[in-house]
Amino acid sequence: MPEGIEVEFYRRTALKALNRRIDVIKNIDSNYLPKKYGSFDLKNLLEGNYFTEATRKGKLLLLSISNDFQIGLRFGMTGRLLVDGKSAIETLEYSSSRNEPEWDRFSIKFRDGGSLSIRDPRRLGAVEINPNADALGVDFYEVTGIALTEILSSSTQPIKVRLMNQSKIAGLGNLLSDEILWRSSIDPRRPSYSLSRNDKRRLLHHIRKTVYELTERGGSHMGNLQTHRNLGALCPKDGEPLDRYKISGRTTYSCPRHQN
Repeated sequence: MPEGIEVEFYRRTALKALNRRIDVIKNIDSNYLPKKYGSFDLKNLLEGNYFTEATRKGKLLLLSISNDFQIGLRFGMTGRLLVDGKSAIETLEYSSSRNEPEWDRFSIKFRDGGSLSIRDPRRLGAVEINPNADALGVDFYEVTGIALTEILSSSTQPIKVRLMNQSKIAGLGNLLSDEILWRSSIDPRRPSYSLSRNDKRRLLHHIRKTVYELTERGGSHMGNLQTHRNLGALCPKDGEPLDRYKISGRTTYSCPRHQN
């Protein structure tokens, strides 16, 4: 599924859609619009205008419009952004590798003949008008030691759950969280408040290192642990059989030796 790294790639792709006059909304899946809005609202908002800026907070892509409104694009579990038929990401981990135009849930046509669309097999994304980005926590590229301490210190939640809480840290998903905790030698089930000062310092180091390293590699699925996410796999660090279990419904992998 798209995590913050993938949405950063989508943001870079969206830069190619700026300052191009929008001709028509070709389609908008009813599942993609909040109930308080209709396709008429979106058409009135976009048609005849153009995007002026593409920004991001966590997994939310923000497109500013020339009429001073803004739309937010959420990509659910299988959504990809395409501009002029091309995406920065050809396929997503755990999604279909097929490339079907009928999976376009939101699509606009520019007057120059180009297009912008979200291709999403599972229809779990959304288009929002003037989304509240302030409800999201600190962006995962910008976590500081002070912020991390505030997020963890009073929480009884498992550390993995806390890292994935988008109102605390925006952008970390299942794959990134497992990779970060594996690199940090921290058990994902551990209560957040129980981390020592050294644990937090080590965790912060690996949050920063992991997100920038995997951005350079090309995605949240490019971690050192990724190819070992299957039953019976061994830890690539020390050769111990990896544990597999669920935390808040999310499949989790960890090493019982160095993450104990």
